[in-house]
Amino acid sequence: MQEELYGYIESIVFTESERGFTVAKLKEPKKKEFTWIVGIMPSVQPGETIRCKGNWKHHPEHGQQFEVKSFDLEAPSDLLGIQKYLESGMIKGIGPIYAERIVKRFGLQTLDILDQKPESLLEVSGIGEKRIEKIKTCWHEQRSIRDVMIFLRGHGVSPSYAQKIYKTYGDQSIQKVKTNPYRLAQEIHGIGFKTADSIAQGIGIPLDSPARIDGGISHMLWELSTEGHVCYPRGELVPIVQEALQVMLSLIEERIEALIKCGEIVYEHDLIWVKPLYLAEVGIARELSRLLKERCAIRPVTVEKAIPWVEQLLRIELAPEQATAVGMGVKEKTLIITGGPGTGKSTITKAILSITEKITTRLVLAAPTGRAAKRMTEITGKKAVTIHSLLEMDFKAGGFKRNRQNPIACDLIIIDEASMIDTQLMNHLLKAVPNEARLILIGDIDQLPSVGPGNVLKDLIQSDAIPVIQLKKIFRQAAGSRIVTNAHAINAGQFPDISFQPRSDFRFISVEEPEEVVKVILDLVKSEIPRSCHFHRFDEIQVLAPMKKGLMGIENLNVLLQQNLNPCPTPLIRMGRCFHVGDKVMQLRNNYEKEVYNGDIGKIVEIDLTEQQLKVVFDGKWVVYEFLEIDELALAYAVSIHKYQGSECPCVIIPVHTSHFKMLYRNLLYTGITRGKKLVVLVGSKKALSIAVRNEDVSKRYTGLARTVRHFVMGSSLQLQ
Repeated sequence: MQEELYGYIESIVFTESERGFTVAKLKEPKKKEFTWIVGIMPSVQPGETIRCKGNWKHHPEHGQQFEVKSFDLEAPSDLLGIQKYLESGMIKGIGPIYAERIVKRFGLQTLDILDQKPESLLEVSGIGEKRIEKIKTCWHEQRSIRDVMIFLRGHGVSPSYAQKIYKTYGDQSIQKVKTNPYRLAQEIHGIGFKTADSIAQGIGIPLDSPARIDGGISHMLWELSTEGHVCYPRGELVPIVQEALQVMLSLIEERIEALIKCGEIVYEHDLIWVKPLYLAEVGIARELSRLLKERCAIRPVTVEKAIPWVEQLLRIELAPEQATAVGMGVKEKTLIITGGPGTGKSTITKAILSITEKITTRLVLAAPTGRAAKRMTEITGKKAVTIHSLLEMDFKAGGFKRNRQNPIACDLIIIDEASMIDTQLMNHLLKAVPNEARLILIGDIDQLPSVGPGNVLKDLIQSDAIPVIQLKKIFRQAAGSRIVTNAHAINAGQFPDISFQPRSDFRFISVEEPEEVVKVILDLVKSEIPRSCHFHRFDEIQVLAPMKKGLMGIENLNVLLQQNLNPCPTPLIRMGRCFHVGDKVMQLRNNYEKEVYNGDIGKIVEIDLTEQQLKVVFDGKWVVYEFLEIDELALAYAVSIHKYQGSECPCVIIPVHTSHFKMLYRNLLYTGITRGKKLVVLVGSKKALSIAVRNEDVSKRYTGLARTVRHFVMGSSLQLQ
């Protein structure tokens, strides 16, 4: 028999983003003590009145708790509840100060005033007509959002999506969702096919509906692209779609044929592409063919004279393979330079720039991320920018301002960390390179490939259509670093040197139990490394973890590190995320309007409950987020190795444990270690380290780029479908 509790939410103690599992303190009428309630309660906010059903249970650490099985939200009915509701930041324009003034003036009638006579708020000190308009708009939105929440909950969908749906569709939200729920997966960030499908099933759309199967095929191809695939074998795709949709194979084959016929998807060489990714690969091949055919604007130099001249200028002595790379860098129209840490890529870049700037000043340096561009600037002494800012986003027309019709003004363009560039971004970049420019791509093909779809740098090298120089020699200065020597040993499949050496830049701490690994990491970040190495806990130490879930996963480490490094009694909890002022956060997707990109790391400097805004500083630049946009952010005390590509940090800490078995890959460990500049600390077991070193299986990415580039550059051409 379930019991019922009633009261208002005094505060949210914990919330988990995916399922909406929440721990909250409930204030029941006429009770002095708070009641702890736990359960799946997504989007519940402080101040909201809740009527919940469930059962009591005893937690060994936290004592008596009420486990919520179902709940309904109601308008708060007492003064404390009303004030708490208003000051929680739910209504834009009302924060803690105005909430207190409004409740003091109108008492229990407050919600009726907001509902029916908002102009009466003029009687409250400090509230003018502009603020009233803002409050009226937000109050109307909140009521409509609540209707959308109730509708979604009826179909088993997290209410946290309600605000986003309302923001996109307004008062037409419920009607539009009912008409075609599958559009949600395409039009609203964070809502996938499964969510849309559960709504569709709830409103009676048949399982074998063509719209459902088409949506499922498209969704699965885009879902596979998040694993890096640009295309996918037809024979392997069909059973994956069938498992997801539970319909007959013949119906899926029928819809694939229909989608090929209408041009929604492309089928070649037994591979299937979504049209945009197919066009991006063809675009890369076509643009490279164009660049290779055209003459270079930079006049030829005598390499035999240029090399000694630049050696004298920079006071260096180039090794034979470095001299070859510099020679090719001032001669070839397009060039790829690849090599691991300590192989002299930076020296080569400086030498090429020094020679070229004697001929032309039209030089452009860029990298995929802000941090990589900043590092390029520090190394060369010349301004480098991100590829996105180089291409200049066009918000009115969509896409980039720089393209074939409006190319980048340059004679030489050098791109660093090119292994991070995905298929679509490379297509946009190459379109904007002028015919006469020289293009040099620099990167490390042994690192992880891009977060986005494709394996562009590797595919370009494998196409054999572009000149490539592969650097293998480690130079004397770098050879003294155990970070560099161990990274190269791991890359060669050899077990690294993990012996303890005082003042070494590489440490291995042997710990077997997961709980101990977590404890050691917390101690290293909080006290040990700041004390012994004088690294700043926020700015100069980064935890990199292979997996998202589990005790040593990114999510749990972030919660623990946040509690230990930056505790806060009044956190902001929205959309399943918990933030404090001062938190280290990461941007999770490209936002061209805000000019912040996937993987950028910043710090929260302000949370404004009145205006419902959160402010973050990224490399000195302030970026404002509305509360409903904060699903674009995640805590970044611990981040994935993949997301941290292209970045470096003075100190990097990496858990290496057998419970991460699925992610113990050689190139993952290699990439993680090469992110550390001055100190790398591995915490875990020798067995796990050994597994990672031996495991050279790299998750295969299906692409068609190498073949497509070969076709275009070597003379034959592909017909666009």
